[in-house]
Amino acid sequence: MAGISLQNWECDDGEDNICLSFAFILCFVLPASLGEIDLLILSKVQARYPGVTINNDVVEPSADQISKYKERVAKTSNLENVKFTWHEETAYEFESRMNAEKKPKKWDFIHMIQVLYYVKDIPATVRYFHSLLETQAKLLIILVSGTSGWETLWKKYGSSFPLGDLCCYVSSADMKKILDSAGLKYQLHDVPSHMDITSCFIEGDKDGELLLDFLTETYEFSKNAPPELKRQVMEELRKPQCSEERDGKVVFNNNLGAIVVEP
Repeated sequence: MAGISLQNWECDDGEDNICLSFAFILCFVLPASLGEIDLLILSKVQARYPGVTINNDVVEPSADQISKYKERVAKTSNLENVKFTWHEETAYEFESRMNAEKKPKKWDFIHMIQVLYYVKDIPATVRYFHSLLETQAKLLIILVSGTSGWETLWKKYGSSFPLGDLCCYVSSADMKKILDSAGLKYQLHDVPSHMDITSCFIEGDKDGELLLDFLTETYEFSKNAPPELKRQVMEELRKPQCSEERDGKVVFNNNLGAIVVEP
């Protein structure tokens, strides 16, 4: 599931007319969190520019996800000045439509949070959305950190996971290389994050099995993985490069990398 939420607003400060625009790229968002970050950012913008009118175009291919997003919006207060328009289409369809319409539009802020695992051509995707930035805009990319347990697990065993075209592994370390190759200026910030994966080591624990599915991007990994691969992955998850023991719990290093790219 992939989608885009586009914001633009205007406000009159009494002297100059301020025009800003946002693009929020969403991908594989859990229904419970769908729109949560968007609405948090909108609240910050409203606090900075009180009374501003915000036109919010949401692009999302899943009708179910759009419905859940609408439910969250309906339960959120102080959105009187935000106008939502919903578009059921993918990010690729958005790019194709924009190119076909030949109506270039620039944005003041674009975020791609945990998105780039699910695109086929990461450098091309970054280049395209970077090209949509205004002269003083920012592109925010958040991925798992190159110092996280994900990096160790996926660099070692990613080729053994049956991903197909579903997703690919990319970390902030990989993004640094891509951005350096493109000659783009950026700032990288590490964001500490940890995840309790103790239940993964409890045989038959349903939450643990779902966590393993998440960590390996493999449906029913516990049941479908070859026994030797499962053994190796379970051993790897306990190693210091991936996790640490805390009060009898196995805590996975889930650190993130936040990259702010300049126009």
